[in-house]
Amino acid sequence: MILQILTPVSVEKHQAEAVFLPGASGAFEVLPGHAPIISALEAGLVRWRDAGKEESLPLSGGMAMVRNDVITVCIEG
Repeated sequence: MILQILTPVSVEKHQAEAVFLPGASGAFEVLPGHAPIISALEAGLVRWRDAGKEESLPLSGGMAMVRNDVITVCIEG
């Protein structure tokens, strides 16, 4: 999967086997083949795993869209 993280100052792209998001209705995990979804995000961490290595990025809120194994996260910071 591809994880795109959009901030007011940058765009990052990462390969990911799994992505963990702090959804407004509760945290959720995105795996390959996930159904399309748009979700508001609460303060917390965007975490992703690729080849056994986990990385994360803090956020104060934002939105996420999942479609065709592309996760686009737009964050406030």
